[in-house]
Amino acid sequence: MEKSLEGQNGMGQTGFRIVARGKRYRMGPALTMRAPYGLEIIENCVTCPHLEERVFCNLPPRALRRLSEITSASSYPKGATLFVEGQTARGVFILCNGRVKLFTSSKDGKSLIARIANEGEILGLPATLTGKPYELTAEVIEPTQANFIPRADFLGFLRDYGEAALRVAQQLGETYHTAISEMRAIGLSSSAAEKVARFLVDWCASHGNGKGELRSRLTLTHEEIAEMIGTSRETVTRLFTAFKKKQLIEVKGSTLIIRNRTALERVAGI
Repeated sequence: MEKSLEGQNGMGQTGFRIVARGKRYRMGPALTMRAPYGLEIIENCVTCPHLEERVFCNLPPRALRRLSEITSASSYPKGATLFVEGQTARGVFILCNGRVKLFTSSKDGKSLIARIANEGEILGLPATLTGKPYELTAEVIEPTQANFIPRADFLGFLRDYGEAALRVAQQLGETYHTAISEMRAIGLSSSAAEKVARFLVDWCASHGNGKGELRSRLTLTHEEIAEMIGTSRETVTRLFTAFKKKQLIEVKGSTLIIRNRTALERVAGI
């Protein structure tokens, strides 16, 4: 039997296709498969190696089996689109690996990044639950596995499994809390330097390793950072240079290191 996995974006366009040959998969060690770009595809929710780490994955066995039945494993290269702002909601995407930026755009082409979604999150929740169009565009920023669940199947799953519905409510609450924090940071910051400094501190705090000096992987471009905090790319580049000269931060490739957190927090007004 051939099992094919196709990465599709919100407009039905196919990304790249992965084919695995073999018989039925057994429930045993985590079922994974190596994909282009070194991605490790997680095909089965029951045998996912991250069950204890991710809120929606950590469900009772019966619910996990049902989740696995309605989920299609899909993988996407950088730059692929999962869904588009204003598009009718087709369903949700569970982000297994990689990261996705969620943004809104104006008619004149300006963009504002609402947030960066990380592994374990469910994308497209508000629109799928309410039946309204997707409120943001979801674009892959690094090779990603985002498993799709059609809207009807997802709503039926929530009706049948109260624990899953509770986890969805928790994620919606966390997303709301994050949105308010980011709104406060953008709206109440008195200068661009304060916005950039706050972004750097918050990013490292939420994406860093938490050991020793504060460091994290930062693959966002200066343009994307500017779109997140409501300023220009030139301003972000100028402030990065200034912060490096003052030895507040250091950038080594895609690694961001905060050398002087106290001083950076002072600039951020924290």
